[in-house]
Amino acid sequence: MPLIDIANIRVAYGDPPKPVLDGINLQFKEGEFICLLGQTGCGKSTLLRLLLGSEQPCGGRVLIDGREHHQPDRTRGYVPQKYSLFPDKTVLDNITFGAECSEFGLFQCLTPRYFRRRREFRAQAMDYLRRIGLRETDAAKYPDQLSGGMQQRVAIAQALLTQPRILLMDEAFSALDPGTRRGMQQLIRDLWRETGTTIVFVTHNTQEALFLGSRVIVLAKETPDSGSRVAIDLHLPDACDEDEIPNLVRRLERVSHNLPEAEDAVHAVR
Repeated sequence: MPLIDIANIRVAYGDPPKPVLDGINLQFKEGEFICLLGQTGCGKSTLLRLLLGSEQPCGGRVLIDGREHHQPDRTRGYVPQKYSLFPDKTVLDNITFGAECSEFGLFQCLTPRYFRRRREFRAQAMDYLRRIGLRETDAAKYPDQLSGGMQQRVAIAQALLTQPRILLMDEAFSALDPGTRRGMQQLIRDLWRETGTTIVFVTHNTQEALFLGSRVIVLAKETPDSGSRVAIDLHLPDACDEDEIPNLVRRLERVSHNLPEAEDAVHAVR
C-alpha cells in the first residue's frame, strides 16, 4: 500500500466553479522526495493543502495510510512560503511551540508529565538547532535578530520536531537569495537522506526540483479554462550529475508535454 494515494482528485473555486485540479491520480511511497512543478495557478499549493488536510476536494479522495484526513495533524509537517515565527518568542520557544500544543491541552500544562515532556522537547529542539546549522546561542534570540535564511531554518526545525512522516514544503526557499537558497537546498536534501521523511516540495524552479527530488511531477492545464492534470511523472536516479542538470532542465522544459522524451532525458544522466 502506498503511503499517499491521491485518487481522481477534482477541485474548483468560484461561482460558477472554475476547475483548478481535474482528475489527479498519484501514489507516493514512503521515503520519496517528490517535487511538484508547474506554472503559477496550476494547483500545486492546492494539492499540498489537500495533503495537509486543511482543504477538501470537490471530488475524489486523498488517502494517507489508507485513511482520509479532514484536518492537519502531527503526521504531516508544513513549511509555508511565507513562514511566520512568533515575534515575542525565542527561537527555542518557536521550535517547541507546535509540538507542545499538539500534545497538551490548556488544562494539562501543570502536570508533571507536561514539564517532563517539555524538557524532552527542548533537548530535541537544541539538537535540531545544531543540525540545521545554527549555534546554541541562537536559541535565545528572537526572530527579528535572525536573517531570512536563519528564520527559514527555524521554520524547518519547527516542522521536523513533531517527527512527521510527511513534510510538506510550499515554495519554501523562493524568497531567499541565491547563496542562502543553495545552502537550504543542500540542508533539506541531507536531512531527507538522514531521516527518511517523505517530502512533498512545491517549486516553480525546474533546476531546484531536479537537484532535490527523487521524483518530479509536472502539473499543467490542457486549455486555459481546464483544470490541471499530471503532464509528467518522472522517477529520477539516486543522484543526478549536477553538471548535467542544466542540460536536463532544457530538455525537460522542451518536452514538458511528451512523457517518453522526458523519460529519455532522465535516463541520459543515470
